[in-house]
Amino acid sequence: MDDFIYCPQCAHQLSRKHLFGRERQYCPKCGYIYFRDPKLAAGALIVHENKVLLIRRGVVPRIGYWALPSGFVEYDEQPRPALRREVEEETGLHVEIGRVVDVFALSDERKQGVFLLFEATLVGGELRAGDDVSQARWFARQEIPWSDLAFPQMRRWLETALPSSTGGGLKIKDDGK
Repeated sequence: MDDFIYCPQCAHQLSRKHLFGRERQYCPKCGYIYFRDPKLAAGALIVHENKVLLIRRGVVPRIGYWALPSGFVEYDEQPRPALRREVEEETGLHVEIGRVVDVFALSDERKQGVFLLFEATLVGGELRAGDDVSQARWFARQEIPWSDLAFPQMRRWLETALPSSTGGGLKIKDDGK
């Protein structure tokens, strides 16, 4: 599938050619080569007082399903500041972004890319549903809406992030006193 018909630099019609190991769109007039770069998204695993923060998605894909606060990294951002921005936009909370706990493929019918899952620590703010979110809520392990999770990759981290009632599970991070 071609993304462009005309060159974004000189407006000449693009052609296709085998370049840098695969067929790509290129401009025979100015030499522009179109590289289909993946989107980069980041999500926050925030555990506080043995509860994890989830948001109910208000946008496609998976409207109405629960997910970790997350979003796309803009072209002029680094992942941690972008995630801090996304968490605040979606939940009203201020967080400190910690280590990467997982990296996996982001793939849906509209976007291909990479998802970075970070630990995050609550440092302030007031919980509210914000941008692209219909609800934001803390869940204990037994309260998590397992059948209504938006993305299957999240299940593994939610299962290990909170201790179970029998003491199992790995507590990733808890800043609660």
